[in-house]
Amino acid sequence: MSEQSAAVPAKQAERWQHLPRAVREEIDIYETELRRVQQGQMPEKVFLEFRLRHGVYGQRQAGVQMQRIKIPLGMLTTPQMEQLANLSEEYSDGISHITTRQDIQFHFMDINDTPNLMRRLAEVDITTREACGNAVRNVTACPQSGVCSDETFDVTPYARAMAYFLLRHPDAQNFGRKFKIAFSGCRQHACGLAIIHDIGAIAAVREEGGKLHRGFQVYLGGGLGAIPHQAKLYSDFVPAEEMLPLAQSIARVFARLGEKKNRAKARMKFLVAKLGMDEFRSLIREERQKLPPDPRWTAYLSEAGADQEKPLKPASSMKLEGVSDEFQKWVRMNVRPQAQEGYSMVTVFLPLGDITARQLHSLAGVCRKYVNDTIRTTVDQNLLIRWVPSGDLPALHQDLAALDLAQPGAEGMANVTACPGTDSCKLGITSSRGLAAVLHRDFQNGMGDLAERKDIRIKISGCFNACGQHHIANIGFFGSSRRKGQHVVPIFQVVLGGKPEGNAASLGLSVGKIAAKDAPAVVRKLTALYEAERNGAEGFTECTERLGKARMKQELAEFERLPEYDEHPEYYRDNRQEWDYFVSTGVGECAGEVVDQAEFLLEDADRMEFEASLHLEAGRLAEAAGTALQAMKKAADGLLFTRGLLLSDRYDTVEEFRKHFGENGEFFPMIGEYFFRAVREGPENLSAEKAHQRVEEATLFIEEAHGVYSHMGGALA
Repeated sequence: MSEQSAAVPAKQAERWQHLPRAVREEIDIYETELRRVQQGQMPEKVFLEFRLRHGVYGQRQAGVQMQRIKIPLGMLTTPQMEQLANLSEEYSDGISHITTRQDIQFHFMDINDTPNLMRRLAEVDITTREACGNAVRNVTACPQSGVCSDETFDVTPYARAMAYFLLRHPDAQNFGRKFKIAFSGCRQHACGLAIIHDIGAIAAVREEGGKLHRGFQVYLGGGLGAIPHQAKLYSDFVPAEEMLPLAQSIARVFARLGEKKNRAKARMKFLVAKLGMDEFRSLIREERQKLPPDPRWTAYLSEAGADQEKPLKPASSMKLEGVSDEFQKWVRMNVRPQAQEGYSMVTVFLPLGDITARQLHSLAGVCRKYVNDTIRTTVDQNLLIRWVPSGDLPALHQDLAALDLAQPGAEGMANVTACPGTDSCKLGITSSRGLAAVLHRDFQNGMGDLAERKDIRIKISGCFNACGQHHIANIGFFGSSRRKGQHVVPIFQVVLGGKPEGNAASLGLSVGKIAAKDAPAVVRKLTALYEAERNGAEGFTECTERLGKARMKQELAEFERLPEYDEHPEYYRDNRQEWDYFVSTGVGECAGEVVDQAEFLLEDADRMEFEASLHLEAGRLAEAAGTALQAMKKAADGLLFTRGLLLSDRYDTVEEFRKHFGENGEFFPMIGEYFFRAVREGPENLSAEKAHQRVEEATLFIEEAHGVYSHMGGALA
């Protein structure tokens, strides 16, 4: 790779002056660090976690990246849709992929394009910050919030406040693994899936003094992965005004006590299981008492009860006279009436969660005809258009059909969830998207009688890590492999017993292994068995549980025998692949290595010290001295973190550094004095010689901080 400047070029910086300063500087820092690691000036370990926290994830294919784009609550505007469409075509493969956490992903990106991608996303108020990494991931919420007819109340403002409160929050930067939060407006549906999250919040109300007060039933310690855990009840009712400080307290406890070395045990679910909910609850409440007040905890509540969304057009009624069977089927499978009479919500069904640049751009134009900016991504990997006047449904259907986006099936069995699998993920063992595509094809041709079933959901993961949420499906599959002679067969474990309803009310277990090629036949077999054995209105999961795992394994026995390669070579190929299967997995980057917060702060100090030298070179003396001082402060904060001080504690860095490292001689006294003197003198009215000296002193101070940290047992390299 050719040499590139370690700083953002001046002309490049001028181009983005219209962005908010904090956003601009954050992306500039990302680009600076990218160039530094490319020149060998930054440890790969630190940069890996750094880029993950900006949503940049290494793909299975060498030399390309996946960019995850954070969409809090899945809320999209039409300008955002158009920008995403343009960027997917310009920087990626022209596909926007919707994830099971309401995010957008671009694949096959050049990492050198990521800084400008981030800037152009920022132009429409989208960030990639903390979309990956050991951080709070995208906060999800039921996409029907505010328009659902049987919700307790609209959780939108509370979930949105949570998302932006924790974004970049200093108490949420030192986790051992990722951290996920979900909000649901009711207990009964599957739209929010609260019980499989680190924090799951379900809307609740309580009467006090003759008035109804809003709050949440809160569950903690849920998660899927290789070993799934359902979240445990923390409280039947947490007042709405306590939700943000509660989350901050939980984050501080998890950051302090969560596992950091053994990544397999680093999710909060393991800490909850280890301590038990009673002790964990006690620790959270102790932490809550220590928190300094923050006006953001309640600032949003005055507007939380107001209706934030407005329709574009008046309500109207749908007339079915003269409409086609195709339209009626689409209404049956993709349309639901809203709580507000005369309006409907429409699901745009996206098989595999993919939408092309042309479709997304044109869909934005279609949405402008019927609704305001009331579009959301869903956990089922679709798009939901809200506030459609019911009388406009026929016209909307025609417009969607012209874009090949009017396919029915959103509420049915055909709506299969799948993770990327071997298409792009380093951890993928089998092609989950390949199987989903084959099932989708079969639902259209030959399995059409099953496509409209609303009582069975299928979810597929390419490995045991459960990104496709196979544990909570009625029929789940996750990828594996089996050797037979000199060849290897792609295998799927069949998981039964899961239930997505009730916010993921139950988790399934494996009942057998089948060849990837046989998965569609297994779906047919299980559905036929359900029809033959069900008792009245009994659900699929209840039916299979009543029959028992021994019976279910017996029913699948015919699929366990693998034919010889010479007899049926197609069994030794994965779905949608014409070559013989082979296992090829790498090291996953789901959250990167655990990098201590002290390391991030020290690395940030290095970057700021370099920026100070650039200011000095350009003759900006005050900026050079000020940045050098901030770099020393950042390094001091890094060391103070090792003494249990958190940035959110709002401590006095100078006094605490003097107490913990200056007075005891642990930090070389002469170099420590550089920091204290810089604070006393300030950055103004310095000569060129004095400013140069200040930058030199900052370099020595930061190097000494690295040395002290290394002697503690930590190291950056």
